[in-house]
Amino acid sequence: MSTFRSALTALSNLTVSGVSINYDLGDVPDAINRGGLPALLVLPLRTQDESRSLFGERGSGFDAIAFSDGAKTVTYTVNHLLIVAPESAGSGLRSHLPTLIDLMDAYMQSISADVTLGGRLLEPTAVRVEPGLYDYNETSYVGCAFRHTWRMDV
Repeated sequence: MSTFRSALTALSNLTVSGVSINYDLGDVPDAINRGGLPALLVLPLRTQDESRSLFGERGSGFDAIAFSDGAKTVTYTVNHLLIVAPESAGSGLRSHLPTLIDLMDAYMQSISADVTLGGRLLEPTAVRVEPGLYDYNETSYVGCAFRHTWRMDV
């Protein structure tokens, strides 16, 4: 049986063409070094006000089949935040859109190659894609939140 932590680490090890650095839980920086962009951050929490989210779903927590000997599973919602560039960098938002879209395509190619994160998930990950502007340490970044829904054994 895999742990939530091991699945988060597997997600942080996802190799995405064009991404400079991946941050695991223990490595998530307080401030983003612009020289290390684009970057991916594993965040097992919401990245924006839920009212701004396109999808307001959250993990359903612990589920058990009605039989006492039934499988026990948990559903987690995890954010994998892609940060491309500060909103004000360069010639504005429009200049970053081609890079953002190319990185979104590369991300989906990478995750599609290992949809259960090395067998850590009971089912293939469900990924919702939310491109937009994301605030991180008082700076607004062009990016994309990949919102994963995972079902795992307990």
